[in-house]
Amino acid sequence: MILEMKVPSPGESITEVEIATWLVEDGDYVEKDQPIAEVDSDKATLELPAEESGIITFKAEEGDAVAVGAVVCLIDMGAERPAGSDQPSTDAKSAEKSVSPSAVENKTKTATTYATGTASPAAKKILAEKGMDTNAIKGTGKDGRITKDDAVKAVPSMGSIPADGDRGTERKKLSMLRRKVAQRLVSVKNETAMLTTFNEVNMQPIFDLRAAHKEDFKAKHGVGLGFMSFFTLAIVRALKMYPDVNSMLDGDFQIKNNFQDISIAVSGPKGLMVPVIRNAEKLSFRGVESEVKRLALRARDGQITVDEMTGGTFTITNGGVFGSMLSTPILNPPQSGILGMHNIVNRPMAVDGNVVIQPIMYVALSYDHRVIDGRESVGFLVAVKEALENPVDLLMDNDIKKALEM
Repeated sequence: MILEMKVPSPGESITEVEIATWLVEDGDYVEKDQPIAEVDSDKATLELPAEESGIITFKAEEGDAVAVGAVVCLIDMGAERPAGSDQPSTDAKSAEKSVSPSAVENKTKTATTYATGTASPAAKKILAEKGMDTNAIKGTGKDGRITKDDAVKAVPSMGSIPADGDRGTERKKLSMLRRKVAQRLVSVKNETAMLTTFNEVNMQPIFDLRAAHKEDFKAKHGVGLGFMSFFTLAIVRALKMYPDVNSMLDGDFQIKNNFQDISIAVSGPKGLMVPVIRNAEKLSFRGVESEVKRLALRARDGQITVDEMTGGTFTITNGGVFGSMLSTPILNPPQSGILGMHNIVNRPMAVDGNVVIQPIMYVALSYDHRVIDGRESVGFLVAVKEALENPVDLLMDNDIKKALEM
């Protein structure tokens, strides 16, 4: 019996996916639930498991765009499990790859005719756009003609070539996810009135709290007391004070949310992912840290789902983990605000009339000026700063043990 495996729907609004990588070979025997392919959507990279055991036959190649519901492969469920995997011998492989010098020489000797070096119309157009002359291209077409593929692969000269050193290049097609991210980033710059405001935060109060309680916190709850819980709860407080920052545009209408779903930018093996902490306003320090850890692990292991990255009313991104001191974060549409965290550096600071060395972090708020005015944006960032510099009073209601559930 032949099973037709169809592309499942990764989520709402997704109509097609791209075959990123086949994890098995065409004709292999696969087990039920064995991952057989990685597919890219415009929101995430997901694994496609085999629905039954049997011999697989591909119906799409790597890089192909396949509609949701289309047949991507066939599985012959009646095929017997092979007794062992027959690997091609090393001698056979080397024989396939080895080519005699005389064959190479004969192949490279092509007769020069009037057509040699002549470019097709499509190739001429591409070469003109690159500012390249046909004399610099060696054609691979019939009688040495320059084909469109030759023109696409041609690289303009980058000056004199040194006698030594590797100057190889690699041409790689972007994944569907990366292409979608690129389109969204360009659209943000073109379609929003994005501005960024900055401030600095004295992190010493949080340092003192963590030093005093992080060991007991981890022993009781099984998660560390990190910076993300302080920032998330400070942002939740500020969003309640400035609801315009927690809103988004929908045509001629502004949609204000009475909940705070906080998107957290996480670096995963497939690139940047932005899972969402749902209803962060209902979470404690323990709840935020547990959710951040869960989502980060799922993103790192490639198990994050589209649903876990859909939605969100505000985003936090932390370039500080990579050493960034200051940056301008780009909005995550359709959201109207994103907060950028950065690295923490000891700097001289005036405290009660004295110059004291303190751990300082610069924070940046990018916002859509179509929705958020300067007063709201600056007020929001100041509210975040105040909560981070006075967490016991503003985030813990002057009861540390209760806030940390100790």
